[in-house]
Amino acid sequence: MKLEQTMFPVKEVPAIQLDSIGLMTLDGQDNLMKSGYKFIVREDTNQILSCMTDSYKLVPNSDIIKAAEPTLKQHKAVLRESVTLGDGQRSVWRWSLPESLIKMDEGDAMHPEIIIKNSYDGSLQVHILAGAFRLVCSNGMIIGNITSKHNYKHNIGNMNLDNLEEIIVNTIQQTEEEGKKLPLLKETKLNQKHIIKLIELFPSTMSEFITQYLIANKPKTYWDLYNVATYINTHKMNRNYNTTHQIESKLYSNVNKWATA
Repeated sequence: MKLEQTMFPVKEVPAIQLDSIGLMTLDGQDNLMKSGYKFIVREDTNQILSCMTDSYKLVPNSDIIKAAEPTLKQHKAVLRESVTLGDGQRSVWRWSLPESLIKMDEGDAMHPEIIIKNSYDGSLQVHILAGAFRLVCSNGMIIGNITSKHNYKHNIGNMNLDNLEEIIVNTIQQTEEEGKKLPLLKETKLNQKHIIKLIELFPSTMSEFITQYLIANKPKTYWDLYNVATYINTHKMNRNYNTTHQIESKLYSNVNKWATA
């Protein structure tokens, strides 16, 4: 999807109390009793994306992109993915930083990514994080502990994108610094007790499969172990489950902690 397609216009429409069981929209009719709620409406399709309380602060995708793009261009970031989910309730953008390549060995490299998320239904805050893209398997895995995370809540009085540039710069710098530590995982011999700890990160229903996969692949370093874990989480776990994403966010931090213990 093109970047411009995620920047569709949205507006707030006051919701008034219809009766004891529902709400209705009356755009522009302020003389009627307000309910404390408002509808977020997609203007190009007139679809109602959500019904939110009056304290909800609408942050259009276009405002986020306009605030972020100058800094991303300055760091020569390349847009890899631009996606809207549902009828436009959620949007995700992913930029890679090809000039910050981290070489692990011949044919195996990573480079940082900046990921920004937004929603119009309260399911996501404005979320900025960094990850690392695996050039080998092209699965776009987000590495939890390398990332610098920042959230903006959709609350009136608590939403200001003025410091977005600074946050993105800090995110890139922190990610590049953490990325320099990655080769340590490849150099450190695996302690077998951490194989058990890795299995315990996953649901018990996966234990037998993971055990057999580990036996077949025989990881020798913490980098090997991390690759096994990312493969299982990316290819064998249901990506629609929150558990999968929770495991994903902890994988790097756990493996890195074991390697440096």
